[in-house]
Amino acid sequence: QVQLVESGGGSVEAGGSLNLSCASSGRTFSRYGVAWFRLAPAKEREFVASVSRSGDSTHYGDSVKGRFTISRDNVKTMLYLEISILKPEDTAVYCCAAGIRAAVLAKHRDWADYWGQGTRVTVCG
Repeated sequence: QVQLVESGGGSVEAGGSLNLSCASSGRTFSRYGVAWFRLAPAKEREFVASVSRSGDSTHYGDSVKGRFTISRDNVKTMLYLEISILKPEDTAVYCCAAGIRAAVLAKHRDWADYWGQGTRVTVCG
């Protein structure tokens, strides 16, 4: 069982930055690929980024490449998302997820085995 709790959301001006965190409980964190997804009003859930079990391999959705950076710390059992050059269209609830299958597959439906509750990011301007 993996429990995930996000934090770090908030309101920020367009062009600004934000750092999201996802804390995982349990001793099996390093066995899972982990990822960030986002859900905006009236839109389907969107894959944001994923990182492999070791942290060596990362993958990004097209809309965030070059602006978002995903990373993980298996000792602290934490997942991070650094967001920069924020745009109004980045406004969404950001959720972290864990999946036993390879992180490169995270963009596919039904990849995730566990989900966090999400943290809201609002970009103004």
